[in-house]
Amino acid sequence: MTTFVDRVELHVAAGNGGHGVASVMREKFKPLGGPDGGNGGRGGDVILVVDQAVTTLLEYHHHPHRKATNGAPGAGDNRSGKNGQDLVLPVPDGTVVLDRNGEVLADLVGQGTTFIAGQGGRGGLGNAALASARRKAPGFALLGEPGEARDIVLELKTVADVALVGYPSAGKSSLISVLSAAKPKIADYPFTTLVPNLGVVTAGSTVYTIADVPGLIPGASQGKGLGLEFLRHVERCEVLVHVLDTATLESDRDPVSDLDTIEEELTQYGGLDNRPRVVVLNKIDVPDGKDLADLIRPDLEERGYRVFEVSAVAHMGLKELSYALADIVAKARAAKPVQEATRIVIRPKAVDDAGFTVTAEGENFFRVRGEKPERWIRQTDFNNDEAVGYLADRLNRLGVEDALRKAGAHAGDGIAIGAEDNAVVFDWEPMMAAGAEMLGRRGEDHRMEAPRPAAQRRRDRDAQRDEADEEYDGFQPF
Repeated sequence: MTTFVDRVELHVAAGNGGHGVASVMREKFKPLGGPDGGNGGRGGDVILVVDQAVTTLLEYHHHPHRKATNGAPGAGDNRSGKNGQDLVLPVPDGTVVLDRNGEVLADLVGQGTTFIAGQGGRGGLGNAALASARRKAPGFALLGEPGEARDIVLELKTVADVALVGYPSAGKSSLISVLSAAKPKIADYPFTTLVPNLGVVTAGSTVYTIADVPGLIPGASQGKGLGLEFLRHVERCEVLVHVLDTATLESDRDPVSDLDTIEEELTQYGGLDNRPRVVVLNKIDVPDGKDLADLIRPDLEERGYRVFEVSAVAHMGLKELSYALADIVAKARAAKPVQEATRIVIRPKAVDDAGFTVTAEGENFFRVRGEKPERWIRQTDFNNDEAVGYLADRLNRLGVEDALRKAGAHAGDGIAIGAEDNAVVFDWEPMMAAGAEMLGRRGEDHRMEAPRPAAQRRRDRDAQRDEADEEYDGFQPF
């Protein structure tokens, strides 16, 4: 049964914003109460938070679909809808967030570090918030925006100062068990360790973390064995420790060739050339192991390695190794630049930035892109003529119509607002007059040539009522 997962694909969806409501106050003795429609609530965010108590991504492996709650719609009497609840997802320290194309979105290191994986949608305004001096009783409200939905990849890269690498059964798990309080599984067969083990070591005044990486074999960087799956866990380390088995029973292996093989795999993986190396000759408690260590030590020192002879079983040479690693880690920490508090940078809007762009795409077709126009499109109820007229007024005030004229657009040309996969397309009819003075009944706008079904039904009912009133007025009783 899988108990350790360090890479998952997560499908997150933030909450949708609640719709605003169009309502008119109707109370006794208040015939002109005015609009009282409340705003919709904000949709909940999906937030990733680093939690030191979490060490695996197993929970998201079993439940990869996560969604925050939606905002509630508004109500009459100026009652706003309830905001959606944020969905907080705890992740291990050292989690990297990527999109489906492999681009890094965030590197979450440090307790409490957060990243908003999905932004909740805004709530729509009710007609009380849309009322103005000229539009005293709007017959419409704005829709809530949909929440952000996307697929992300979570990769765990262990946050450790020291990484133990080497062939299977070289003694890495035994070494970490005696250097720290970690209790990894130890046995006399290859690939006993199937997941990285993490331990905390105290040497004098220095405290550092040490991790053993599951056994590497030739071809690990190309996916053989467990190497490619767990090599990412050595990326954050300050020092690499080669654990070499000086008492191996395999005739075709020796410590020097093991070192060369592992170094070749690390080079193929990339990004680790600047990390200091330390060589540990393990199992010197075995007579043949001690003889072999004395034989190859001069050769390794000529290559520039610091060499330590140890025995995890007999607890030989461990103190010297522990303090040497602590010294390397302390120097690496001191060499790092001091992290300064994040500065708040305010970038004012450029003077010539209209907030949108108009581009010609083919003959008699134009596309409008911009945060405001696309958001307004999402908030508009296209079944309500007055809401569509309000959208036209907003686009006109933003300068979209002037920009279309400058781009060469004419009446009847096709206009698309938004991206290709989610755009609203319509035939452009320049607004010669705009504003609330063009309104008719609530929910209607005389500028809309093609009436909506709901508006047409209201007109038909009014016509029938007028005919009935005329027949009643002409009725002469005997």
